[in-house]
Amino acid sequence: MDGSDSSSKPTFFERLSTMLLREPEDSEQLIALLYSAYQRNLLDADALSMMEGVLQVSERQVREIMIPRAQMDVIDISQPPEQFIPFVIETAHSRFPVVDGDKDNIIGILLAKDLLRYYAGGEEFNVRDMLRPAVFVPESKRLNVLLRDFRSNHNHLALVVDEYGGVCGMATIEDVLEQIVGDISDEYDFDEDEDNIIRQDDSHWRVKADTEIADFNEQVGAEFSDEECDTVGGLVLKAAGQLPKRGSIFVIDGWQFTVLHADSRRLYVLLVAKAPASQPDSAETA
Repeated sequence: MDGSDSSSKPTFFERLSTMLLREPEDSEQLIALLYSAYQRNLLDADALSMMEGVLQVSERQVREIMIPRAQMDVIDISQPPEQFIPFVIETAHSRFPVVDGDKDNIIGILLAKDLLRYYAGGEEFNVRDMLRPAVFVPESKRLNVLLRDFRSNHNHLALVVDEYGGVCGMATIEDVLEQIVGDISDEYDFDEDEDNIIRQDDSHWRVKADTEIADFNEQVGAEFSDEECDTVGGLVLKAAGQLPKRGSIFVIDGWQFTVLHADSRRLYVLLVAKAPASQPDSAETA
């Protein structure tokens, strides 16, 4: 073999570079390329996760991330403020759909901060005067389009409707952003430095999903086995059979677990209490 023949063939490193640097033809190849960059320490795990999230946002629909109608926290316009304000404080949301009769008749959005005017007094407080227009989107809407709408219209919440025009859920800008960056903590979430288990009252505990079952048993007096699951979140996932949404309730061995915070990737915070003696174990209750 002469020198000209050998010099015309690409070297191993040239072939490898071509394979790694070639233009991806679809999203699967692009993700494979990103993973390759991660394995070569060109991207860290957080950057890789966010890039995957960006790709998923362009492919996913609102129905996949929405809070289902049954789990929506709403205010009825027929209630006076002194009746629904304790509910607003308990749920700690910044925005609430306001209904007139049922969840198909949503007449507007109430911002929790507008309730400060009720406490200020000095003038007659009318909830209808406080309402912001409700935005409705089809359940088939792509998440990247919804995010663009949120940004351009300065809305943070949209009601999701099905093909017949009925309300089937709602989605917030936080729900969409969490598909990219993961869980977004706020002042009502655990701080990283806080204990995994916080006792709210004599019968309720706020528990991080990654709390080890042995620690949970010791602090609340439960007797769950950790042979199949290591964490409380794993226990709930096993009972659910899939990743549950916020507001889902599970009764397991006499204990009730309510999902307080979750996104499309993982569980974060659970509210745990002793289940009523008459309530049997169940996979999920509404």
